Amino acid sequence: MLDAIRRFFDTNLTVAAEAKNAARREHAYRLAAAALLIEMTRADHEVKGIERDAVARALRRAFELDESETEELLALGEQEAEHATSLYEFTRLINLHFDAQQKVHFVELLWQVALADGEIDKYEEHLVRKVADLTHVPHPAYIRAKHQAIERS
Repeated sequence: MLDAIRRFFDTNLTVAAEAKNAARREHAYRLAAAALLIEMTRADHEVKGIERDAVARALRRAFELDESETEELLALGEQEAEHATSLYEFTRLINLHFDAQQKVHFVELLWQVALADGEIDKYEEHLVRKVADLTHVPHPAYIRAKHQAIERS
């Protein structure tokens, strides 16, 4: 997907794969999901500050990232925005390390970022659908996640 983000994750995922601490492994795999949240801010070809803020909040809360990891990831995503080619490498990691409930929660986070500016663009909806498909989230769960995100916005 994004070269700089890929390098960042390769470094973190190598450490995670070798870590004996399950919490450390889980933390690193969640970093892959964070890259997809950054991609959501760019889905409608207009990165808005409110969406960036929504991603930063989601990264810090849901993925337990510290401030420096959050800022590094956001900066890498913004620098490499024009070079995105594939979502597969990140959705593969989500499939390997997230259970069904975590995947649905992640789809809800994507919806929350998409809704941050008060509207859902067709490209944002397409990206959420694509990620849901690639992570094997059933359609009814995808719809429930959307409705929950709408209720919380």
